[in-house]
Amino acid sequence: MKVFKHDEDFDATGTSLSGYIQANYKQLVEVLGEPTWDEGSDDDKVQVEWICEFDEDIFTIYDWKTYDREYTINELNKFNIGSKVIADDFIEMLEAKIKETLN
Repeated sequence: MKVFKHDEDFDATGTSLSGYIQANYKQLVEVLGEPTWDEGSDDDKVQVEWICEFDEDIFTIYDWKTYDREYTINELNKFNIGSKVIADDFIEMLEAKIKETLN
């Protein structure tokens, strides 16, 4: 799995909701590093977003419509997964990595 930095070349356009990950911000940072986008979107619907490549497909992990960065970072425990493909394998891999960090 590769997690893109905000200044790297990637194309995440066209991804849409494909599932969810039960995790909080701290767990995601521990597994994925800092978010690809760490500033709120122009419409404020997304506060943080990671863009990843897994098995040659692009996935996004993001909060949705919390409208509150502090809530996202300190309280949110369910993030959206976006992709152009079925995200089950990606979600399973991510859940396993998060579980490893808890042990």
